[in-house]
Amino acid sequence: MFHSYAAIGDSFTEGVGDELPDGGVRGWADFVALGLAAAAREPIGYANLAIRGRKLGPIIEEQLEAAIALRPEVISFNGGGNDMLRPRMPEVAVADRFRQAVHRIRGEGIHVLMLSGANPTEHLPLGRVFDARGVRLTAALHDLAELDGVTFVDNFSDLVLRDIRYWSADKLHLNSLGHARVASNVLTALDLPVPPEWGVAEVAAAPPGPRSRNTAAYYREFVLPWIGRRLTGRSSGDGRTAKRPTLEPLVSDASR
Repeated sequence: MFHSYAAIGDSFTEGVGDELPDGGVRGWADFVALGLAAAAREPIGYANLAIRGRKLGPIIEEQLEAAIALRPEVISFNGGGNDMLRPRMPEVAVADRFRQAVHRIRGEGIHVLMLSGANPTEHLPLGRVFDARGVRLTAALHDLAELDGVTFVDNFSDLVLRDIRYWSADKLHLNSLGHARVASNVLTALDLPVPPEWGVAEVAAAPPGPRSRNTAAYYREFVLPWIGRRLTGRSSGDGRTAKRPTLEPLVSDASR
């Protein structure tokens, strides 16, 4: 049982797409922390250092040691999604850096919750290119799942999660249902119960959503601004800081 948890990564882990009324975001890592607190039946320490737009290098350089310094019992680690969306991806270098980070966490005696991101490529322009990169990167890291002290959650291969019902309007970030689905995958991998009120099983059992189509309005609202940021060297995470940079007590209703 884990009583302290720190999450590092990009928008996937920050929770983009699962927006709250106050303008903040929630996301799967928050759900997992609540699941851990419910299982422990007491408050746990939870930190989330993830920042949207970060490539794997900055995640490791800015977040990894900061998370280790908090001395949590478990660190969740995901990255590489933003690398895959660039015109060129140094696949071997990305896989090597990911592997080194996992070993760095293990070397500190901290359990590694290693995740692949969900796969949005059926809905994106040039999706086949990004899908092939994701398949190769996931395969290159799959052996890490056999190591002691590592739990691997392969969301990229979750076919149910590819349904358009789980994705936000930008088709790049999960919506609240998608984040709940990822959290359920994580808790299941940790052999912990998935709260039935999340409705994950009911949504998965429902008929698939309609086929996704990329309209001119979609390109204007989402694709062109994304291209503009790439051309000008900007990121959606510029100027942002972690939403939960220290281990703060978190309690779930079930643990009260």
